[in-house]
Amino acid sequence: MHCWTPSRSVIENSNIYKMMQEINIDSYQDFWRWSVENKELFWETTANKLGVVFDENYKEVLNLEGGVENARWFYGAKMNIVDSCFQNDADSISVIVNDASGTLKRYSQKQLDHKVNQIANGIVNAGLKPKDVVAIYMPMNFEAVAIYLAAIKAGLVVATIADSFSEAEIAVRLKITKPKILFTQDGFVRADRIHYLYKRCVSIGGYKSVVVQKLRHDSSLEKHDVTFDNFINSKISFTSIKVDPSQAMTILFSSGTTGEPKAIPWNHSTPIKSASDGYYHHDIHKENVVCWPTNLGWMMGPWLVFAALMNKASIALYEGSPIESEFGEFVEKANVTMLGVVPSIVKSWKISKTMESYDWNSIRCFSSTGEVSNPTGMEYLMQLANVKPIIEYCGGTEIGGGYIASTVLQDNIPSQFSSQALGGEFVLLDEIGEQSSKGEVFIIPPVLGLSTTLLNRNHHEVYYKDVPKFKAKKLRKHGDEMELLGSGYYKANGRVDDTMNLGGIKVAAVQIESIVNGLDFVKESAAIGVSANGGGPNELIIYYVPLHTNSEKSALKKVQNCVKSELNPLFKVVDLVEIDNLPRTASKKVKRKELREKYQQNR
Repeated sequence: MHCWTPSRSVIENSNIYKMMQEINIDSYQDFWRWSVENKELFWETTANKLGVVFDENYKEVLNLEGGVENARWFYGAKMNIVDSCFQNDADSISVIVNDASGTLKRYSQKQLDHKVNQIANGIVNAGLKPKDVVAIYMPMNFEAVAIYLAAIKAGLVVATIADSFSEAEIAVRLKITKPKILFTQDGFVRADRIHYLYKRCVSIGGYKSVVVQKLRHDSSLEKHDVTFDNFINSKISFTSIKVDPSQAMTILFSSGTTGEPKAIPWNHSTPIKSASDGYYHHDIHKENVVCWPTNLGWMMGPWLVFAALMNKASIALYEGSPIESEFGEFVEKANVTMLGVVPSIVKSWKISKTMESYDWNSIRCFSSTGEVSNPTGMEYLMQLANVKPIIEYCGGTEIGGGYIASTVLQDNIPSQFSSQALGGEFVLLDEIGEQSSKGEVFIIPPVLGLSTTLLNRNHHEVYYKDVPKFKAKKLRKHGDEMELLGSGYYKANGRVDDTMNLGGIKVAAVQIESIVNGLDFVKESAAIGVSANGGGPNELIIYYVPLHTNSEKSALKKVQNCVKSELNPLFKVVDLVEIDNLPRTASKKVKRKELREKYQQNR
């Protein structure tokens, strides 16, 4: 397997190496250990490196009066995290986008700041108050980024909803968050198809009014709704609302093992974790260009905003599918220096070879997250930029970033993680709760970025209840399975619970099953994610028990259409397997692990 080894120049120019020099540490492992054993000093130093702006200074870096489950970072401070996103030169480039003709448009920090302030003034004029909730249901474009930052700057809480969701998934998120205003656009074109977002919003309801951007596909508005241009204010200055670092600023959603997604608040300190991972593990520097095809509805959307802007880099946004050839041209023209992917995208590139004709030499590193990657696919990706490293990156919405990653200081091996993330620590436990080289990931709190509340769940029950201690330390459940290799690197083995990652989207098996079980020929079903023999992204396989003795001839097609229309059009059912009875435990729980093993054996 091909391995990338950093040159002396790459090492010495890296953010990690410079930090190590400052504190007189020579070994990376010693530096990671220092970051864990001196958490308060590490996070305080990191906040200073990132230029985090505090209007009133903190009394303590870390306050544990409520225990490690309720850790409060930068306790006593007053801040607004958006202020930390505008520390670069006024004429520096903050956002790069492509328009319909393929021409790049560059927005300076000054232009982004003015747009953010105009929207924030519009929010105030609309009568919204700090802590009110608004929602964003848009593709990730310049306007979406500006709206997101403006709402946070005005002290609001932003619920973000991915543009790929079905009406049912949008409705449940609106029901949980109850936004006063929903920001959307009339529609957008992707893969030669118009997606009518505003019409979908009107049919769902669940908000008081809609602000609609880009009236190109549908010019009629409902009563009480308003165009984006009429909503924003002409005033280009706005003073941010200063809040406690623990105040919520974003609500993101992540599937658990029940039907309704977990609503996870990020507070004003969470982005420091995102920006830290960008600074250290992804080695983002001032004036770099960071591109990650994503959406504000997924954690990598807000992550991209803060990891880029707080590190004084540019965000590169492509309005279209990363599968299409034009995306490769965009990466070349924008001089992207850090490109993030999910492995499913790489698999498509490898099959189509569409990216091989582009010059991606500006890329300094890739990053891969969202799914278990395949070594062959990752080695192919390295070659697309004339052999550049891939920062394997795994974390979660409830972490604000990653708990495990790679670095540019260490040899880069495709599909392997070289380090636990700086500033945090985890342990692997086997099925009987003993430390093991292969097992479930349990995070050792406190770590900056870890969630402390959930809107629609008991946070303690989800992450801490019945979790064993490790060396007298409280542990936090996460759900991934990792394997520590003899080399000291780690390999991901997917999830240990009943969730799976499909195209970078985490979804609970029961969510899929509840849809499939509604079909008239299905008695019951079980959804599983199965990787190829060499590892890699999950493929969605569904076992089902038929309701009648006669098999449904078009069963697979009906299940595929049902999952796409009712849950997510990005979810592809690869195979449908008829079975007499689903295997169950004594407590009647479906043995999905047994089904996975059975399917892999019969391949």
